[in-house]
Amino acid sequence: MDLPVMPPVQPMLAKAVAGIPDPAKHGGLSFEPKWDGFRCIVFRDGDEVELTSRNTKPLTRYFPELVAAIREQLPERCVLDGEVFVALRTDDGGDRLEFETLQERIHPAKSRVDMLAEKTPAGFVAFDLLALGDTSYVDRPLSERRAAMEEALAGLDGPCYLSRTTTDPAEAAQWFTEFEGAGLDGVVAKPLGAPYQQNARTMLKIKHERTADVVVAGYREHKNSTPGRPLLGSLLLGLYSEGKLQHIGVSASFTEKRRAELVEELAPLVCPIEEHPWGSWMAAAEWAIANPDRVPGTQSRWSAGKDLSFTPLRPERVLEVKYDHMEGRRFRHTAQFKRWRPDRDPESCGYEQLEEPVSYDLAKILGVTPIAGGDRHE
Repeated sequence: MDLPVMPPVQPMLAKAVAGIPDPAKHGGLSFEPKWDGFRCIVFRDGDEVELTSRNTKPLTRYFPELVAAIREQLPERCVLDGEVFVALRTDDGGDRLEFETLQERIHPAKSRVDMLAEKTPAGFVAFDLLALGDTSYVDRPLSERRAAMEEALAGLDGPCYLSRTTTDPAEAAQWFTEFEGAGLDGVVAKPLGAPYQQNARTMLKIKHERTADVVVAGYREHKNSTPGRPLLGSLLLGLYSEGKLQHIGVSASFTEKRRAELVEELAPLVCPIEEHPWGSWMAAAEWAIANPDRVPGTQSRWSAGKDLSFTPLRPERVLEVKYDHMEGRRFRHTAQFKRWRPDRDPESCGYEQLEEPVSYDLAKILGVTPIAGGDRHE
């Protein structure tokens, strides 16, 4: 492989902002959907194709169907920044991004990789151009990179796509609201005059932010804990569904002082696992492997080798957290501690409080016919 931009490349990053920014304050902005997948840099030099992740690790072997599509659909020699995603069919007949299904594609066994490539094929959506032919575009402004990319990728209809853009903040605000229903993560704004800067937060991201009242069901210790000074690493959170406490995610990101305080504050709630709502899993063989309810302490290939033990707490305290969006029945990302809610009864904290976005078809965003290669994700 001999390209004007060679791996490793660290993708350009974004910093979070509140609300759709004013283009006039940034010298002009290009808005685009914020995809919820694996960030991916594509390098193609003839039949040679390499896919690398955000942290420059190779992704090529996990997506053989994309390698074939890139050889067929993308320019003979190019370097593109984009996102790998998996879409599945929903109950209403539309398509939606499914991040958990995408995670399943990272597997060590070639036989399973090949099976999943057929069962849940991935797509690639390009949103920036780093090189084309013998020309590097990294030092050129986004406006030039985008124009060259639109010309080079015209007519893509999947599984490789070109991400849509707009310079209209009102249209971007509409996307922010509507596209979440297809599993998208928000909106990204890019300065039209900026070059491509590796590992620099020159873009702006606008993500959804919501609150929920959740039950504190346990905690994991921080890696810096010592025998004489335990520190809280993350709080394990739950919500009730049909009378059962379901694991919904974690809250973390505390100062060291607060980590020590929380251990003391929660000490009166510590209980034996046998008396905990999740204790029944201890006696089941499923405790050692992944399970449908994602009870803490279970293993998956993403957590192999990690200490997933936790300190169970009687589910008597309620916490208000901030979160961006859901992935199935769990928070997609780590929730942020906001405040204790002593006025809330734990059993009253259920899934019905969570805002559910109106369904939106991913195919409409990509401007193509239905794209999902697999059945609805259960």
